[in-house]
Amino acid sequence: MHIADGVLSLPVIAVSSTLAVGGVAMGLSRIDYENIPKTGILSAAFFVASLIHINIGPSSAHLMLTGLLGLLLGWKAFPALSAAFVLQTLFFGYGGITTLGPNTLNSGAAALICCALFSPFVKKVKGRKRFFWVGFLAGAAGIILNCFFLAVTLYASDKKFTATIAAISLAHVPIVFIEGLVTGFVVVFLKKVKPEMLSPQ
Repeated sequence: MHIADGVLSLPVIAVSSTLAVGGVAMGLSRIDYENIPKTGILSAAFFVASLIHINIGPSSAHLMLTGLLGLLLGWKAFPALSAAFVLQTLFFGYGGITTLGPNTLNSGAAALICCALFSPFVKKVKGRKRFFWVGFLAGAAGIILNCFFLAVTLYASDKKFTATIAAISLAHVPIVFIEGLVTGFVVVFLKKVKPEMLSPQ
């Protein structure tokens, strides 16, 4: 869900960029030497996953892994996402320089909400099937929240984006289920082989 240059109004860019900088600063303050490898790997995973676009009708969609980043990183998702967005913009032209803040904020906020909603269940839920559904719901919620924040950002810039918002939302309906499945299987695997990775703190 990359917003390109020239799409958003200056007030929206200014406010969202300020909030994004605050999120990145908060995330960086929580990264220590032990967290750097995990943060870097997940940033790279997001970078690769969101480069693969699938054309659906008049729009296109891609995996985001927002829910997964939220479960594994918490606030640290902000710098991880920011680094990936910068590289995608500079090397592949996805998104834009002026919209790095809004793009980071939309995805980072979605990841943080997923962390707040589903991380408590990661610690309490017992059983592989139940754990899978926690991951599934986190992955699905990540896409839904991304779409919601994208819609708010576009609508705040210009109410004429209503049709665009609808098209983007519909295009991501299949991605909601795919992302849920991917996240569900990943967290089940991590729970089995490296459960300490499921602690975002």
